Amino acid sequence: MKVIIGVGGMTNGGKTTLTNSLLKTLPNCCVIHQDDFFKPQDQIAVGEDGFKQWDVLESLDMEAMLSTVQAWVRNPCKFARAHGVPVQPAASDTHVLLLEGFLLYSYRPLVDLYSRRYFLTVPYEECKRRRSTRNYQVPDPPGLFDGHVWPMYQKYKGEMEANGVEVVYLDGTKARGELFQQVLQDIQNSFLNHC
Repeated sequence: MKVIIGVGGMTNGGKTTLTNSLLKTLPNCCVIHQDDFFKPQDQIAVGEDGFKQWDVLESLDMEAMLSTVQAWVRNPCKFARAHGVPVQPAASDTHVLLLEGFLLYSYRPLVDLYSRRYFLTVPYEECKRRRSTRNYQVPDPPGLFDGHVWPMYQKYKGEMEANGVEVVYLDGTKARGELFQQVLQDIQNSFLNHC
């Protein structure tokens, strides 16, 4: 059985933390981070808002990400070995791929590949507070969150909903352990239902 799980949502909503916890627990599990598919900085456009457009779909090489997902689908064991993930013989019939990123549900060729789709949200003030405490390789210029990051989150979330992409919404303000247990139980139940 091959299972692809999306962990999407807003910036600083807890996607990576949840993904890392699932990665340690699920059998034969690999992860693909959307952030690994950013185009080079000199290819990121500056928008009408005056900011580099990091939070738009065009800033990512989604075709390369899709190709990577397809490589996993073709041969999860080979993919796992190539990425240093041990394959557990007892669970060798179940392979899990976690996709983590903020625009996972905006790229149509990927949307239908997911077995489960999760979407983390936190309120505006909490998101802004969390973002201000992070150190990014390319630091946020003043005004980026309100002038670009938050509006793009609202735009893409609105498009996702308008396109009828079904997701399980998760409250990113919940304790990490509670969120992890909620998602793990949901995934395990879907495994049981599949069997």
